[in-house]
Amino acid sequence: MVSVPVSVSTDLAHGGRWTSLRAGGREWLWRRPEPRRPLARPGDAFADAGGVEECVPTVRGAPDHGDAWSRPWHRAGDEEWVDCPDFRLARRIRTQAATLVADYRLTATPGYRFLWAAHALLDVSPHATLTIPDGTPTRLYPDDGSRWIAGDWPVVDDVPLDRLGPDDGTAVGAVVTTAQVSIHDAHDTLHLSIEAPDHPVSVALWRNLAGFPATAPYRSIGVEPMLGRVFDLSTAGEHDAARVPASGETHWRLTLKATRTGEVP
Repeated sequence: MVSVPVSVSTDLAHGGRWTSLRAGGREWLWRRPEPRRPLARPGDAFADAGGVEECVPTVRGAPDHGDAWSRPWHRAGDEEWVDCPDFRLARRIRTQAATLVADYRLTATPGYRFLWAAHALLDVSPHATLTIPDGTPTRLYPDDGSRWIAGDWPVVDDVPLDRLGPDDGTAVGAVVTTAQVSIHDAHDTLHLSIEAPDHPVSVALWRNLAGFPATAPYRSIGVEPMLGRVFDLSTAGEHDAARVPASGETHWRLTLKATRTGEVP
């Protein structure tokens, strides 16, 4: 196993979206043509173009995929930020050796509750798998909108969540109470981890094996480090969301590493 350098490209004009995540010549981000994406404005329904969207203060619910993804971001020096009605979200993305580190800061009224997710849609084969410790508490969200089902990773309600194929016409979401996950695909592995000592942390999974949307389904795989333990802020229990402390500012870190094994063609 060897580490390979990771690089990222972002689009500040369109929600600060991550448009590329490359490691050792491999592009990890899945993308699709979506003509609504460049025209998106606050309050619009989500336009799924792939990449990584910054979803805050909610993922599902209102506003759809949060406030930040549909607003232009700004940059000064090495800091990028977006101003939303109730908060400012800022980030610094940098490389340290072969590691990509994104440091976040959210500023809002003390007590403000929010969810955040790095809504990463990945370009992985149907043979790809996920590694999270067996037995990790997991909430499965059937895509029919019903309430989540509690279980333990990797199989909940007979759904093998660690398997990202074959495409079988299903689509489910899940939130796993873990701070790290590894995505394996052939010789390559992408490692994601989140550090937020003052907040509940999870990894959300969107396992769409050509089951969504009903009218024109396509395959899309989301592996999303997050603050919080639910998709919709309006359903968050006492310990299911992050909260801004008395200082009016809170911080967290997302780390990405890539490794490669075996003989690479």
